[in-house]
Amino acid sequence: MTPYISWFLLALGLMALEMVTNTFYLLVMGIALAFGGLAALFGLGSPFQYMICAVAGIIGIVILRRMRRDKAYIISNQSLDIGQQVQCITWRKDGTARVQYRGTEWEAEAESAATARDGPHYIKALRGSTLILTDHKAKD
Repeated sequence: MTPYISWFLLALGLMALEMVTNTFYLLVMGIALAFGGLAALFGLGSPFQYMICAVAGIIGIVILRRMRRDKAYIISNQSLDIGQQVQCITWRKDGTARVQYRGTEWEAEAESAATARDGPHYIKALRGSTLILTDHKAKD
C-alpha cells in the first residue's frame, strides 16, 4: 500500500472517531494526517511528511484552543443575571452584602465604595458565585 493511502486512511479513521467524541481535537489531528498524506502524494520524503503533519497538528490545536477560549469569554460575559434587581438583606462594613436573588441568599459586593447602600440594587457582573452590585440600572 502506498504511503499516502495509509495517511488518508488514518485521517479518515480519526475523523470517524471524532463523530463519536465530538471534541474537535481528533478532527484537527485527522486534518493534520491528511496534510501528511498530501505531502506523501506530492512525493516528499517521510521526514517531510511527518514534519508537515506535526506542524499542521500544532497549528490546528493552537487555533482550536484560541477559538474555544474566545467563545468561553463571550459566553461568560453574556450572563442573563446581569441587570437583574436584587433585594439586599444586610450590608457589612467591608462592602459585602447578603442579597436575596432567585429564591436564595447570595454573597455580593458593591461595585465601588460610592455605591449607595439603600434603594434598589442591580447585578453588574459575576465574579465566581459572588454578585457585583451597582445602585443604578444599566441601560440596554
